[in-house]
Amino acid sequence: MTNTFPIVKTSLPAETPVSTQGGPQQQQAKRGRKRDRFADPLFNTVAIGTLLLAILVIIYPMYFIVIASFSEPSEILNGNVWLWPAGFTIEGYTRIFSDSTILQGFANSILYTTVGTAISVATILCAAYALSRKDLYGRTFFMLLFIITMFIDGGLIARYLVVRDLGMLDSIWAVVLPGAVGVWNLIIARAFFENNVPGELRDAAQMDGASDFRFFFSVVLPLSKPLIFLMIMIHLVANWNAFFDALIFLNDENKYPLQLVLRNVLIQSEVTAAGGAGALDSYAAAQRLGELIKYGMIVLSTIPLLIVLPFMQKHFTKGALLGAVKS
Repeated sequence: MTNTFPIVKTSLPAETPVSTQGGPQQQQAKRGRKRDRFADPLFNTVAIGTLLLAILVIIYPMYFIVIASFSEPSEILNGNVWLWPAGFTIEGYTRIFSDSTILQGFANSILYTTVGTAISVATILCAAYALSRKDLYGRTFFMLLFIITMFIDGGLIARYLVVRDLGMLDSIWAVVLPGAVGVWNLIIARAFFENNVPGELRDAAQMDGASDFRFFFSVVLPLSKPLIFLMIMIHLVANWNAFFDALIFLNDENKYPLQLVLRNVLIQSEVTAAGGAGALDSYAAAQRLGELIKYGMIVLSTIPLLIVLPFMQKHFTKGALLGAVKS
């Protein structure tokens, strides 16, 4: 017996002609690529233009101060000083350096900045690492004491009495010790150690026989170079520009830092000639000399920082980012 099966005829759909324009997705992709080709150059142009404008806004005032220090004050007031000095003169610098206290103030500032920065950085690193250790008994209480000082201050009179009772008046310690520890910098350093020095690393060092001091100096500090450069940069600028503590606590003019010396020279130049040359001929001449000295002082006090800080900029950025984020 032969089995027979019905034959079913099916009709295949006709082939759809291929469009040369592509489908909607392909057209959208082409439009996207075309838009990107125009968007990238446009974005780069806007970004570069904005950055150049920002650089100009930052650099030109500094450049203006430099050329103003070599220009006649009358030309500055008349708006004739733009790109080059007008009425070239170096009288301001001559009067500044004719005062013998300038070099002494410069040496004092270097001393105060070096000692103050070393004390501040060493104190903050040691305190921050200790506070970052979870096995430190009472670390929350100690941290609270530090934070309270950010909101409650005894005032200038209380500060003066403390410095006087400690016997630090008219000494270098009155300038570098009262503000040695900045609580905000301490918080940044503590966050850095918490996020970048794992406890497992300390456990491994202890198994190898390293003490806490050995671990801190041999392991923690080499891993903390960005933080160290950040702290050095912050305190370097702060100590170099500081003058208020010296104004309050120092009586001997031979111990004045550069900022305070330049301030006194500027005040004296308004009424008398610098270097003991006697009274100026007129108030207008005194004002002219005061303007020249003012611009010259800004240049002299800024040059050391402009020389040092560019070499520490990359460490400053890296240290600020690592110490400011809590995981």
